[in-house]
Amino acid sequence: MENKVIAIVDGREINESHLVSLVHSLGQNAARFASEDGRQKLIEELVTQELFYSDAMENGLNKDEEFITAAENMYSNLLKQYALSKLLGTVSVSDEEALEYFNNHKDTFRAAATARAQHILVDSKEKAEEILAEINAGLTFEDAAKQYSSCPSSERGGDLGEFGRGQMVPEFENAVFSMEVDEVSAPVQTQFGYHIIKLVSINSGAEPEFEATKDQVKQFLMSAKHNDIYTAKQAELKAKYTVEMK
Repeated sequence: MENKVIAIVDGREINESHLVSLVHSLGQNAARFASEDGRQKLIEELVTQELFYSDAMENGLNKDEEFITAAENMYSNLLKQYALSKLLGTVSVSDEEALEYFNNHKDTFRAAATARAQHILVDSKEKAEEILAEINAGLTFEDAAKQYSSCPSSERGGDLGEFGRGQMVPEFENAVFSMEVDEVSAPVQTQFGYHIIKLVSINSGAEPEFEATKDQVKQFLMSAKHNDIYTAKQAELKAKYTVEMK
C-alpha cells in the first residue's frame, strides 16, 4: 500500500501509515469506522492531534518539568521493552526440535482422561447397601436412582454426564477411575453422603498426534527458550552492573 500523504498540518505530514496505526489501536471498535465517513472522522482526529501538538509547542509545554519527567519515564520503559524484544526476537523453534520434544514427552500432550457415570446418593451406608442388594436382585440402576437418590441427577437415572479428573470430590473420582465399564460399586462415602456408582464409559485420552499439537509444542519450547535466555542475561547483567537492595 502506498504511504501517501493525506494531510499536512503546520508543515508536518500525516501519512496513510498514521491512519493504519490509529485503526489498529482501536481494536474491535475499528469496525465502527470502516465506511468512508468513518475514515474521514479518523483523519480529522489525526489532524486534531497534530493541532494540539502545534499548540503545545507554541506554549512551551514541552519544557514543563512534569512533561519532561513523564517523557523520560516513557522513553526509559520503551527502551527496556525494546531491549527485551531484541534479546528474545531471534529465538525460534524448528519443526525438528518440536518433533523430538513431542516424541520424548507424548504423555504431556495426551488428552485428559474422562469418564461418564451414574450414581445414587443416600445419607447412610445401610440404605446404600439395601439399594445395592435390590440392584443385584434385578432392579435397574436407572429405576433405583429415580426412586432413591437425593441428587437432582435422579431425574436422569443418576446420569452425571462426562467429567474429567478434578471435577469430582477425590473419593468419588478415585472410585470411578478404578472401575470397569458397567461395573457397579460398593457404597462410596464422600462429604455428601454415600454413593452407589455405575461406570458408563471411560476415555483414557487419545494418543496425541504431532501435527495436531505442533503449534502447542512449539509455543511451549519457545517459552522455555525465552525463560532460559532471560535468566542467563539477568545473571550476566547482575554481574556486570551494581545492584543495591534497600
